[in-house]
Amino acid sequence: MSQATIESVLQEKRLFNPPSQFSQESHIKSMEEYQRLYDQAKADPEAFWGQLAEQELHWFQKWDQVLDWQPPFAQWFVGGKLNISYNCLDRHLTPERQDKLALIWEGEPGDSRSFTYAQLHRDVCQMANVLKQLGLKKGDRVGIYMPMIPEAAIAMLACLRIGTPHTVVFGGFSSEALKDRLLDAEAKVVITADGGWRKDAIVPLKEQVDKALAGNSVPSVHSVLVVQRTGQQIGMAPGRDHWWHDLRSGVSADCPAEPMDSEDPAFILYTSGTTGKPKGVVHATGGYNLYTHITTKWVFDLHPSDVFWCTADIGWITGHSYIVYGPLSNGATTVMYEGAPRSSNPGCMWDVVQKYRVTIFYTAPTAIRLFMKMGEHLPKARDLSSLRLLGSVGEPINPAAWMWYHRVIGGERCPIVDTWWQTETGGIMLTPLPGATPTKPGSATYPFPGIVADVVDLDGNPVGDNQGGYLVIKQPWPSMIRMVHGNPDRFRRTYWEHIPPKDGDYLYFSGDGARRDPDGYFWVMGRVDDVINVAGHRLGTMEVESSLVSHPAVAEAAVVGKPSEVKGEEIVAFITLEENYTASDTLAKELKQHVGQEIGALARPGEIKFTEGLPKTRSGKIMRRLLRSLASGQEVTGDTSTLEDRSVLDKLRGGA
Repeated sequence: MSQATIESVLQEKRLFNPPSQFSQESHIKSMEEYQRLYDQAKADPEAFWGQLAEQELHWFQKWDQVLDWQPPFAQWFVGGKLNISYNCLDRHLTPERQDKLALIWEGEPGDSRSFTYAQLHRDVCQMANVLKQLGLKKGDRVGIYMPMIPEAAIAMLACLRIGTPHTVVFGGFSSEALKDRLLDAEAKVVITADGGWRKDAIVPLKEQVDKALAGNSVPSVHSVLVVQRTGQQIGMAPGRDHWWHDLRSGVSADCPAEPMDSEDPAFILYTSGTTGKPKGVVHATGGYNLYTHITTKWVFDLHPSDVFWCTADIGWITGHSYIVYGPLSNGATTVMYEGAPRSSNPGCMWDVVQKYRVTIFYTAPTAIRLFMKMGEHLPKARDLSSLRLLGSVGEPINPAAWMWYHRVIGGERCPIVDTWWQTETGGIMLTPLPGATPTKPGSATYPFPGIVADVVDLDGNPVGDNQGGYLVIKQPWPSMIRMVHGNPDRFRRTYWEHIPPKDGDYLYFSGDGARRDPDGYFWVMGRVDDVINVAGHRLGTMEVESSLVSHPAVAEAAVVGKPSEVKGEEIVAFITLEENYTASDTLAKELKQHVGQEIGALARPGEIKFTEGLPKTRSGKIMRRLLRSLASGQEVTGDTSTLEDRSVLDKLRGGA
C-alpha cells in the first residue's frame, strides 16, 4: 500500500452506524455489550472461553483444565473429548432440524444439489466407512484435492469423523505443489475427482494427482479415491485407484463419531512462507471447533433463517472455517459454488444470491473490485433484496471498494463486516460485530472478544496513534496454530521470536503491518515480509522464485508484488538469464507458463523484467524493497548504503 493510499485511508472520516432494526435483532446489540464481553474475556479468558465451550458445543467428556499455556505452546480444554463432525451434524438430527437444508450446492454448468442435515449425515458416514475400508486409522493423514463440489465438504467431515486429519490442497495448485504437501503430511490416502469445472473449462485434477504420485514419489500414499464429476476419460491405477461411487455402493450409513481429544490435530493446512517451503499449519480439534463456531455466530449475526454464502474455495482456511465448520456447527444453511465470474456469465454470483435468497454474503476485496469493473448493471438486474449482511476477507479493502459494496450490493441497508485473520489464527480476529460496531470504510475496527491485539515496534513497545507498526496478539486464543507440522523450531522462529516477550506476554507476530487511529480502530496495511497477496491468496516469494530458477534459461530470479486494482497485488519477476539465452517476449511468455505449471495459475507473474543483475547487499541478500519501488514506478528511497554494486540499481532504473 503506497504512502498516499495509507494517508487517504487514515483520513477516512465516514462512520456507518448499525441500522437500529438490525441491532435490536442481533446477538450483540450495542458497543456497551461488546465492551462488556471484551473486558470479561481479557480479565479472565479461561472463564470466558470455558463458559462458551460449555454452552455452544457438545462434549463426550468435559475438560479438566481450560488452558495450559507454556509459551509458545497452548493446550485448550485439556482432557476434553469431542468430535467436530458430530458437532456439525449429529447434534442437529433433531425432529425440528434434521430436515433443514444444511448444504446448497450450485455447479458451474448449471447443475445443483442440496442436502438436509439428515442427508449430509448419511453421506458423511458412508464416506467415513469407505475410508475405514481403505485401511485408515485414527491419526492417519488424508490429502484432499477437489473441485468445489459437495463431496469436498463430505470428505472433510468424514475424515474428522474417524479421527484422520485432512490436508486440503487448493485445486488450482500444480502436481508439484500437491506432491510437496502430500510428502510433508505423509498422507496415506488422496481424495480427488476426475476433474472440476472452472470458467467453462475442465480442470484435470486426477491427471495432476497421477503426476504427483508418479514413480512412487509419495511412498506413504497407498490409495486414491476418485469422485466422478466431469466424466472425461482418466487413467485408474489398478489396486491404488478407486471410484467413490463403486465403493460407496452398499456401504453402511452408520458410523459413530470417534471421541477425539481436544488437542488431537483436526487438520494440516499449508500456507506460504518466506523461506520457500510451505508451512504445514496444524489446528487442534476443540479450540478450532469452538472458535469457528462462535465467530460465525457473532461476526455474521447468524440466525436459523439465514442462508450463508462464503465465496472462498475449501482449499483455503476461509473455506474450512466459514463454508464448512463454522456454519454447520451452528446448524445453518451454507452455500457452495463451483463457478466464478466468467465472460459467458459475468453475473453468475448475483444469480446464486437471487436463486437461493442468500442473506449473508462473504467475499474478498479482489472479487469486489472485479464486480466493480464488470459494472453496476449486472447486480442491478437481479433481486438482491434477501441480503442483510455483507463481509470482506483476504486482504485490506480500500474505501472506494467498500463504498461500492455498501451502495450497490448492500443497497445501503446491509452492515459490512471487514474481517482480518489468517490461516494460522483459524478464525476471524479483528472485525466489527454488525449489530454493535460503527464501521469505517477500510478498517477492520476492533478485536473479537477474547483477542488482545496491539500495534508495536520491533521491541514490543506500543506505537502511537496512526503510527505504523507490527500487528501482534498478546494472549492465547482457542483456534491458534498449534505447530508447524514436523518443525517446532520453525514454529517458534516464525511466530514467536520476531518480537521479544513484553511485560510477561508472549507476542504472536502476524507478519502484517497495521496502524490504530485515535478512536482505537485497527487499519491493517498488508504484509511486512516477503509474502505476496494475490487475490487474497498468500504466496511466498521464494516459492515463485524457486519455480523460475528451475527453468534452464534462468540464472537468478527475484519476485515482488506490485499494487493491482483487481488482484490487490500482481507478481513482478526480475530475471537474470544464463549466458546462452536471450531476453525476448517469447521467453517471458514461456517463463510465465512455467510458473503456472510448477505452482498454479495464481502464481503466474503478471510481468517479467530481464536484467543483467539484481540489487544485493554485501552479504548477498536481494534488496526486494528496492525492486518493489521500481516495479511500482515509485522513486527508490531509504538507505542504499549496503548495496554491493550501485550500477545494478542504476541500470534497473534505466530499464524500469
